[in-house]
Amino acid sequence: MSKVSLEGQVAVVTGAARGVGELLARKLSARGAHVALVGLEPDELKQVASRLHGEAAYWHADVTDHEAMARVAQEVKERFGKVDIVVANAGVACAGPFLGSDPVAWRRVIEVNLIGSAVTARAFLPVLMESRGYLLQIASLAALTPAPMMTAYCASKSGVEAYAHALRAEVGYKGVKVGVGYLSWTDTDMVRGADQDDVMRELRSRLPWPSNKTYPLGPAVDRIVAGIERRSAHVYAQWWLRGMQGVRPYLPGLIASVGQREMRRFEPRLGEVTTGLLGEGGSADTAAHAGR
Repeated sequence: MSKVSLEGQVAVVTGAARGVGELLARKLSARGAHVALVGLEPDELKQVASRLHGEAAYWHADVTDHEAMARVAQEVKERFGKVDIVVANAGVACAGPFLGSDPVAWRRVIEVNLIGSAVTARAFLPVLMESRGYLLQIASLAALTPAPMMTAYCASKSGVEAYAHALRAEVGYKGVKVGVGYLSWTDTDMVRGADQDDVMRELRSRLPWPSNKTYPLGPAVDRIVAGIERRSAHVYAQWWLRGMQGVRPYLPGLIASVGQREMRRFEPRLGEVTTGLLGEGGSADTAAHAGR
């Protein structure tokens, strides 16, 4: 598939204050794109915008807020004149056994990851139709395979994968391409937050290779950028994730078998697992949400 030059393109990145979103904004900007940053941490967003190579601006908004995101879409169009690329990247996670999970945190994961992605698309699709642009929905390895102690995250990422595939069928004839991005465990504050929990870190270390590793952020984002340049339907941040598509029908049964064994092993320690949102991004979301 031929590449589309990013020079002069206008790209919107949600969840842009840190992690995948922050580095993606930097790499898109380095390739000549004008970047609109969206997130819940205005001070961090301002710093990211100030470090970008080209024209950039930031918006403080909650991706689950329909009115706020509609306003952002209008203001981005007014500021840059168009929108060519939207990356629905904003996401949070929580961990721990479902039965003992914090129901507020569990619901918030669904709201941000799934509902927030739909709100983002609803706000920006009209301008993407004008530019015949590209929407990249960030999913996860969690969309391809279930994982014990990650019920909300798996549900949300499976949901956005299915939603994006359905949306592709709806809007393709309007000239809008829709892609799904898959990442395994990548070195972000969310994953580092999970690893601060001894049980989660040990459980992950017992996964089969190569899903038991944490992968560097830079090469993962480089693959995402390449997918954006190609307007790809599927973008794999780690090379081996593509191969997971072929074996995914077998994964629920395998994970059920292995997972039961590991949960039995860790049962005496399950009460130690933190049930709130993970990492600094999770803390920022909790603080912003609590302030409403």
